Amino acid sequence: MEKRRLSFNAKAIHAGSEPCPTTGAHVAPVYRTSTFVIDNVERAIRIGYGEEEGYSYGRFGNPTVDALQEKIASLENAEAALATASGMAAISTALMAELQAGDHIVTGDIIYGCTYGFVRDLLPQYGIEVTMVDTTDPKNIEEAIKPNTKIVYIETPSNPVLGITDIEKSAELAHANGAKLFVDNTWATPYLQNPLNIGADVVLHSATKYLNGHGDIVGGAIVGSKELMDKIKAPYLEFFGGIMSPMDAAEVSKGIKTLGVRMEKHCQNAKKIAEFLEGHHMVERVLYPGVETHPQHELAKKQMKDFGGMMSFDVKGGAKAGKALMNSVELVSLATSLGCVDSLIQHSPSMSHATMSKEERERVGITEGQVRLSVGIEEPENVIADLKQALEQVEKVID
Repeated sequence: MEKRRLSFNAKAIHAGSEPCPTTGAHVAPVYRTSTFVIDNVERAIRIGYGEEEGYSYGRFGNPTVDALQEKIASLENAEAALATASGMAAISTALMAELQAGDHIVTGDIIYGCTYGFVRDLLPQYGIEVTMVDTTDPKNIEEAIKPNTKIVYIETPSNPVLGITDIEKSAELAHANGAKLFVDNTWATPYLQNPLNIGADVVLHSATKYLNGHGDIVGGAIVGSKELMDKIKAPYLEFFGGIMSPMDAAEVSKGIKTLGVRMEKHCQNAKKIAEFLEGHHMVERVLYPGVETHPQHELAKKQMKDFGGMMSFDVKGGAKAGKALMNSVELVSLATSLGCVDSLIQHSPSMSHATMSKEERERVGITEGQVRLSVGIEEPENVIADLKQALEQVEKVID
């Protein structure tokens, strides 16, 4: 059966997971090797110049990593994918492959904190112009684009305020001006949205998060056309060296096999928890695209299959209240990552987005009392009970 016609779960399980061709092992071996023995020098030269398929050195390719790349590409309905050592390795490598001195990039003004720092602080050092705007309003993107704009970069949903950007409209605006659209799809995952299907040129993932799902590796992915992935791979990924290890690739590949069933549970739980938080007197605002009060709720319904497992909420009492909540949870873990099977919580202003100034955070809606919740796959009643008792502790602190 053609893999492109398989269901999501079938692709997640079978793409890039063929039995070992030598032994027939159901799960293929992990190729833990830095180098590969080649039978003759002529073939070594052909492999080195890309004239023949094969492996020579781990930084240039590995069968275990290739299998994962095939799986991720299949899920994003893409021609090719590259696995990297981290989400930031994916983002920085992809951007540096497409930008050079004199170019301009338009990005969201609320994106992952390290991406924000990379774009704001490092790109200008290489002569690259940066404009940050609220991408949830397409007019802002349109007005920010210049003749030298090469990339429009968006996160949707955005970290940590859950802003939803219109992918299709953003692609139209970018392409009309000869630019490419890059989309960080980490929070939605390919289970909930496929940006390449509606105009994006490059999709980026922190594979550390939902793709792996178990919090035991760090990795990333770049996804798009074969032509573009070949360009990014050689020389950029190979020279920068931000490759994924075969052991990590095997773990991500295993994690992806349950991505669909995990995302269903993440979404179901998040809806119930968001409803609880919306009704709690200690919560000023819930930021979750699945609630009707969210300003881009209808757009989220249009371009996402469901609303995901991520949310943020503002606790009454500011930073003191937010930190008190962090110190009061018992079941939910205080951790800066997300997308795990267990629920994680963090104080965004002092953790994931500490690279932003207080003024920058306030401008984009990251309040001092804002916490970000990555909803796990525990029974939602258990998570709600934990949040309830923690909020009761917060109320005592700020009285």
